[in-house]
Order: sequence, then C-alpha cells, then structure tokens
Amino acid sequence: MKILDQHISKTIVNGTLMALLLLVSLLSFVDFVDEVSNVGKAGYGLLDAAYFVLLSMPRHIYDIFPTAVLLGSLLSLGTLASNSELIVMRAAGISIARIVRSVLQSGLILVLLIALVGEVLVPMSERKAQSAKATALKQNISMGAQHGFWARDGRRYIYVGRVYPDKQMGNLEIYELDKNQQLVRETYAKSASYQNNSWQLKQVKQSSLLTDHVKTAEYKNLQWDNLLNPDIFNVVSVQPQNMSAMDLYRYSRYLQNNELDASHFKLAFWIKIMTPVSSLVMLLIALPFVFGSQRSGGAGQRMMVGLLLGIGFFMLNSTLNHVGQIYGFPPFISAVSPMILASFAGIYALRRVH
Repeated sequence: MKILDQHISKTIVNGTLMALLLLVSLLSFVDFVDEVSNVGKAGYGLLDAAYFVLLSMPRHIYDIFPTAVLLGSLLSLGTLASNSELIVMRAAGISIARIVRSVLQSGLILVLLIALVGEVLVPMSERKAQSAKATALKQNISMGAQHGFWARDGRRYIYVGRVYPDKQMGNLEIYELDKNQQLVRETYAKSASYQNNSWQLKQVKQSSLLTDHVKTAEYKNLQWDNLLNPDIFNVVSVQPQNMSAMDLYRYSRYLQNNELDASHFKLAFWIKIMTPVSSLVMLLIALPFVFGSQRSGGAGQRMMVGLLLGIGFFMLNSTLNHVGQIYGFPPFISAVSPMILASFAGIYALRRVH
C-alpha cells in the first residue's frame, strides 16, 4: 500500500505543478505587459518590471493554487484511468475508499506547501516587490525591516514599523532636523490613522532637544496635518488577502481594541486559513469524474464538467463571503460554509460511484 500511496501522490503532485506552471506563467505574462506601461518613468526599466513580476509570482501561486490542484488532479488521475491503472487497482481488491484516502494524503502535502507559501513567502515577496518598484520610481521610500519602511519629507525622516490597510500605521518614529542637519525633535506614536485630511496619532511621546535641556511631553491623541502623503499607501500597504494569517489576526485584535469594525479582516483571516483547505475540496470535486462510469461520457467531457464545477465553487465561495459580510454573518461561517457544501456534494457523488 505504501507503494500505491507514493505512486498516486507523485502523479497528483506532478500534475498540479504542471498546471500551476502553466497558469502562473500566463498570469505573469499579463502582469509584465501591464508593467511595461511604467517603463521610462523615473528610473523604471524593463529589468525593474521583470523583477517586480518575478516577486509577484508567489501571490499568483497562492491565488491560483486550488484551481491548479483541480486541473492537475483531473489530468493526472485521468491519465491513470485512461491507462487502466485505476481498473487494475480495483480488480486487485483495492476499494475506492482506499484510493480516495491515498489521493487526500497527497492533498495534505499540497495543503502544507501552499499554507507555507501564503503565510511566509507571499507577504515577504509583496513587500519586496513594492519596495523595488518604489525605489525604481524614485518615490523616496525605503523598505527596511520585515514590516516597516522609511520615508523622507524635507528635513523630516519617518520610520513606520507597521503598515495596515485603510490608511492605518503602527509604531511610528519621527525625526525632525534643522537646517544644519541636527536633530531637534523626536516623536514616537504607537499608532496613526488618516482621518478628515489629517493624521491622528495615538499614545504619543515627544522629545524636543533645546539648547540646554531636553523637553519631553506625552499626548493621548495628537493631530498632525502634514505627516505623510496618504497616496503612499498605494505603494507600501499590503492588501488583506496578501497579508499573513498572523498579521490579519493581530490587526483584527487592534481594531477590536479600538472599538472599530474588524469584520472585513476577520473574514480575510478565515479565508486565509481556508484557502489551503480548499485544495482538498478540489480533489473531492475531481474524484467522482475520474471514477465515473465510462458510459456517462468521455474523459474530456468529465474534465469539462469538473472544471465548470470548480469555477462554480469559486463563484459560490466569493458570493457567500460577501453576502455573509453584508448581512452580518460570523466571518468563520461565511468562510467555511462554501467548503462544507462542496465537500458534501463531492462525498455524495463519490458514494454514487459504482
């Protein structure tokens, strides 16, 4: 049985990787064509565009992975069926349930792989892509730490430790210099948000360097009209779907602690958790069409129906996610309900296979 598990796993993984390579290559080509429109602006060249597209590939891999699993499994398992390998397995006394178990075991490998990509590689590559593009376009931004960046505005240097969507920032350090490039004031704020055309800083500590002493002050709230151009968020902020699950969880807690609506980010968190699991759902959708009776149609027809069902699943998933948010359903329910429905449909179809 171990040899059987290894054979099925190798077949599915290879098929998924081939489908993934094809889909990501297509999306990356479209991205490159789009980036060519920026070539010639400031110092942005073709190599910069290619580097940006390269760093964007992990995001495409994560987004398109469940679809690649569906296509890859249909192709690879379809090959086993066309070579009569599945018939031989069943003739040898191996039940459909045992074959399904081997398929799902290989799916677990894919789930762990894509979860690692989404949690580690996507956020990191997105920040590097934005940093490289900002530098090439000479936007006076330098991405420093894993989650932060430096910005310069005249004689003011600003370090932002964390950047969140909706024009929210955390752990700000502001250094103000005089005309002789001497530090005259340092300001630290735990958080900042852009509201009513000005920045609202919270939990502020400020130190002013005078001639003979240092003056310190603390403010619960401090308004700063010209801190950063809010358009900077188009460059440095990472969209919720590209944030790691841990960052989404932390930001949701931050919004809750400040009595702000966190439902959008809670939903993004659960979608982030459930997206790798959807790869297993894609396998369940594919299996009935591979094991289906030859009299019900050819392999090409089964693949087409399976692909349409996969597209239908993603449409259902997106619809229920947004409907749940509109009507105030718990984010967990909105994220998990499409997968539960699709899983039951796949299991029901498998039980009808003879």
